[in-house]
Amino acid sequence: MTSVHRNNRPGNKSPPPDASIAHNPPPRQRLAQVRVLLPVAVAQAYCYAVPAGMELAAGDIVRVPLSARQCTGVVWDGAAPADSVSEARLRPVGERIAVPPLPEALRRFIDWVAAYTLHPAGAVLRLALSAPEALQPPPPRIGYAAADVRPRPMTRARQRVFAALAGQSPLEQGLLLARAEVGIGVLRGLERTGCLRRVALPAAHKGDEAPKFRLVRENGALSPAQESAALVLRAALAQGMPAGQQGFLLDGVTGSGKTEVYFEALAAALAAGRQVLVLLPEIALTGQFLQRFQARFGVEPLVWHSSLSKARRRDVWRQVALGTARMLVGARSALFLPFAELGLIIVDEEHEQAFKQEDGVLYHARDMAVARAWLGGFPVLLSSATPSLETLVNVERRRFERLCLPQRFGGARQPDIEPVDLRRERPPKGRWLATSLVAALGETLRRGDQSLLFLNRRGYAPVSLCQACGERIVCPHCDSWLVEHRARSCLLCHHCGHRRALLRDCPACGGEETLVACGPGVERIAEETAGLFPDARIEVLSSDGISGARGHQGAIGRIAARQVDIVIGTQIIAKGHHFPHLTLVGVVDGDLGLANGDLRAAERTYQLLHQVIGRCGREERAGRALLQTWMPGHPVMQALAQGDRDRFMAQERQSRARAGLPPFGRLAAVILSGAVEERVRQTADMLAQAAPRGEGFAVLGPAPAPLRRLRRRHRWRFLLRARREVGLQALLSGWLGRVKPPSGVRLVVDVDPYWFG
Repeated sequence: MTSVHRNNRPGNKSPPPDASIAHNPPPRQRLAQVRVLLPVAVAQAYCYAVPAGMELAAGDIVRVPLSARQCTGVVWDGAAPADSVSEARLRPVGERIAVPPLPEALRRFIDWVAAYTLHPAGAVLRLALSAPEALQPPPPRIGYAAADVRPRPMTRARQRVFAALAGQSPLEQGLLLARAEVGIGVLRGLERTGCLRRVALPAAHKGDEAPKFRLVRENGALSPAQESAALVLRAALAQGMPAGQQGFLLDGVTGSGKTEVYFEALAAALAAGRQVLVLLPEIALTGQFLQRFQARFGVEPLVWHSSLSKARRRDVWRQVALGTARMLVGARSALFLPFAELGLIIVDEEHEQAFKQEDGVLYHARDMAVARAWLGGFPVLLSSATPSLETLVNVERRRFERLCLPQRFGGARQPDIEPVDLRRERPPKGRWLATSLVAALGETLRRGDQSLLFLNRRGYAPVSLCQACGERIVCPHCDSWLVEHRARSCLLCHHCGHRRALLRDCPACGGEETLVACGPGVERIAEETAGLFPDARIEVLSSDGISGARGHQGAIGRIAARQVDIVIGTQIIAKGHHFPHLTLVGVVDGDLGLANGDLRAAERTYQLLHQVIGRCGREERAGRALLQTWMPGHPVMQALAQGDRDRFMAQERQSRARAGLPPFGRLAAVILSGAVEERVRQTADMLAQAAPRGEGFAVLGPAPAPLRRLRRRHRWRFLLRARREVGLQALLSGWLGRVKPPSGVRLVVDVDPYWFG
C-alpha cells in the first residue's frame, strides 16, 4: 500500500464513530448560507441561500439550481467564505431530500481522496451518489382487491386469482401474479370487466429490517494458527487498534483457510453492532464467497457492483445509508457507499491489480480502504497468499500487524512444481503443449482427476500476420493488434472493443489466403487439447466467453460438480476458487507477464502464477504443477520451483530500494490526450517548459505513451519520480496550475500509477 504522508493527512486520528449518529443527528441550526458540493468535476463547493423555514446541516442531500437545471448535491462542511456574495444575490436551495445525510466520515474521506489523487472533490462525490434512484421517492405500489362481481366464464386462471385474494385483499400486483401463477393480462382483463379494483398501496423500501446473522460458528474447529489470528482480530475489534497501527495483514498460503479467519473478525464486528465491507477484486469471485458466507452466517450478504440493476442499486444504497445492511460484499466502488456504522473493512486478495481504478477518478481501492478505515478509527484487514511488496514493507514499518497461516488447512500439502524448459523440450511444430505436459494431462484423466491449463491470453491468437508482406492487422482506433476470436468469428481490439470480421486475404498487399494466426490464446489451446484428448470434457474460462457473474458462477459450479475434465482459463480462474478434484496445473507460457517492462512485472507474474498453481491439490489428493518457460533461471521461476516466496520478495525489495521506486519512492504520471496529435504535443512542450526542478525529484518526459493512440486519442506522458519525503501533491498542483490545456486536450493525473501503457 502506498504510505500515507503526514502532509496529506486530514488531521489527528479520529475516535471510532458514534453508532447513534445515523439515527440521532446533531441539532440543526438556522443557516443563512450553505456550501453545497455538486457531483460534477468541480473542486470547490458552491454557496446557496437557505430559504426561510428550511433547516440544513452538513451532510444533507439537497436539490439546487445549477445554470438552467436542477442538480443534486450535498451540504458540505465549513462556513461560506468571507468574500461570498450577499444572501440576497445567492440562488436558494430548492429542497432537502428525505434520505439520511451523508456521514461525516464519508465526507472527510471524499475530501481526502480528492486531495490525494488530485481529482476534483465533486468528481469523487459522484462516486458516493452513484445510485440517483435512491434519492427519488419510492415507486408507487399497485395492488388489486376483489370486487363483488364475478367473471363469466370463470376460467381456471381466474379461479386462482380469486383464491389468492381470498386470504388477503388487496394484494400487491407482483405477489398476486406469483401466487395465482397468471400473467398481467389476466389481471387487466378482470379489471376492465369490474371484477378487480386497482388499489394504491403504501410505498415501502426493501430491507427496512437488518437480517439475523448466525454469529456462532457451527462448521468445525479452527486450526491453532487460525484461532491465534482470530483472537488478535477479535481483540482489536473489542479494544481498538494499537497506537500507530492501521490494520492487519492476513498472510496465508493458498488453501490455508484465510476466509474462515476473517469470518471470525466479521462475526465480532457484527456482534458489536457495526457494518462490515468486504472488497473483492473481481465480482466474478462472489459466487463461491456468497455460498460460504451463507453456510457460515445463515443469510446472504448484500452485493454491490456495476452490473446491478438500477432498482437493486437503489435498494442497496438506501439499506447501507439506513444501517439495515450490516454486511456488504462489493467491488472497489463500494468504498464510497454511505455506511451509517462502518466498523471493519476486509480487502481480499489485496495484491490484485484489479483494485486499481483506471478511468474516471484514478485510485487504488486497497490504499483507499486503509485511508477510510484510518479516518473512521476502525481496523482494516488485508488478506493474501502473495502480499504486495507495498504491504510487506508497511508490516516492516509497523503500520500493519502480520498474522500468518503457514500451512494448508486439514493437512493438505503444497503442490510439487516442475519447470519445463522449452529450450530443451520444444512442443511439436504448430503445437504449444510440451510432451511432458501432455503426458501429465493423460495420466490425470486416467485417474479421474481434473486438470487446469492456464494461459493469460484471451481469444484464439494475439496477432494476424501476412506471410507475404509482413503486415499485422491493427486496430484503426488504437496502436494495438486485433486479436483473433475464432469462436466469435471476429477480430477484436481488447482496448476499445473495435470489431471486424475474420480476414484471410491481406488488406495491405492483396495476397490471397496469406494471413495466418500467430501465437496462442486460450481458444487455440482448447483446440489443441481437444485434438489430443477427444473424449475429455473441456471448459474454457475467460471474460470473453462468460456473460457476467452468473455465467461465471455456472462454469465454476460445473467444475466443482466434476462435469469438466480439463479447464482452460485466463486469470479469471486464478484466484479464490476451491476445486477438490483438481490435481494438475499446466502453465502454458510462464514468461508472458515478464515482457511488459513495468516495475511490478516480476512481482505480478510471481503472484499470478503462485495463485494459479494454488488451485490444485487443496484436499487429500496431492497436487502437481508443470510450468512451461523459456527462462527457467529467472528469479520468478526459481522462486516458484523452490517455494521460496520470501527470498524472491527480498530480492524485489532490494532492487526497488536501490532504484528509489515504490514503496521506497513515489511516482505520479501525467497523461495528455486528444484527437489532434499536434495540439497534444504542443501542450506537452508547454508543460515541459513549466516543469519544476529541484532536489529529491525528477520530471521525466514528455514522451509518446507506449500505447500512443487509444480510442482515437493521441497520448503523451510525463512521469514524476520523487523521494518519499517530498510533498508530491503540492509539487504537482503547483506545476500543473501554471499551464491550462487548450480545448480538446485532456490532462489526467495518476498518483501511484500501476499501468504504464
